[in-house]
Amino acid sequence: MKPLSILYRFTLSNGLQEDFDLHIDPKHLTLMRPKMEMPPAWCRLDFHQCPNCPRAEDNHPFCDVSLNLVDIVKRFERLVSYDELFVEVITEERIYYKKTSAQRGISSLMGLTIAASDCPLTDFFKPMARFHLPFASSEETIWRATSSYMLSQYFLRRKGRDVDFELRHLNRVYSDIQKLNLAIVKRLRAACEKDSAVNAVIILDAFAKSLPPVIEKSLEKLRYIFDPVLRHY
Repeated sequence: MKPLSILYRFTLSNGLQEDFDLHIDPKHLTLMRPKMEMPPAWCRLDFHQCPNCPRAEDNHPFCDVSLNLVDIVKRFERLVSYDELFVEVITEERIYYKKTSAQRGISSLMGLTIAASDCPLTDFFKPMARFHLPFASSEETIWRATSSYMLSQYFLRRKGRDVDFELRHLNRVYSDIQKLNLAIVKRLRAACEKDSAVNAVIILDAFAKSLPPVIEKSLEKLRYIFDPVLRHY
């Protein structure tokens, strides 16, 4: 299988362009990036390490999520969060366009690179990275997260494993990612001169925080979509 290719192209207000040509391993759904000889200090595993980090420094001296963000931070560290820019996202299937703020454009890119990291805490998000939806709304995020989770439970049941169709474990998944996002914000504050990258992660965290408490209510709001199907049962 060939790598999955996604191009993020940012056009700044001064006409300058920044391209992020991402390639994702199709089997492991992790970002394929060149090895860094000297990663910055804020990428060390023990620098604002997640309290729930499953990794040991002996085997993993650097945080893989942070390593995936180095190039983004390096190129956007002087960009202010409310700066306007134009974003194109080019996949093999389609092209997305959006005029938006720096923080929202970078948030979409970071969401993909975080999900496609080699961190075990992001494993749940890898199937969604495979079918990446840039600039997803909160409603779309709830749809994608719950649909992906339910499909994973289907495959678990086919393996004869216990399943969770009540979405209980999904709360834990998002609780873990909240802790990861908070730690990444602390890392980025040490790395960035401006606030766009930090605010981009805060947007991701806002989605993570809003999902668990409102899963049931949010799903009820989506129930009408299934009325044409449910009336047959």
